[in-house]
Amino acid sequence: MDKVEPGKIELTGRHPRNRKDRPKVGIFSQRAKSRPNQIGVSRCRILSVQKLVIIVQGLDAINGIPVLDIKPYMREFGPVGNVIQTDWATELMKDYYR
Repeated sequence: MDKVEPGKIELTGRHPRNRKDRPKVGIFSQRAKSRPNQIGVSRCRILSVQKLVIIVQGLDAINGIPVLDIKPYMREFGPVGNVIQTDWATELMKDYYR
């Protein structure tokens, strides 16, 4: 996200993953790197800490990207009740971590 050239930042909608068979949706309904805020939020598992180097697993980011903050994940801050998600998002995410 911090590496996106200013001219390539999306301010309006686009097709998720540039797939024209999917509906055009707003940039904040996607996980695109070309977001106007250029800051992402992700959860991960901390494997080890060695001075200023933190080794993590499952972080949805590019290796070497700046990390602004680390907070503990607590169940109480997670979704409560049913999470509503569009069918197109479910389909696009089914193999995301493979």
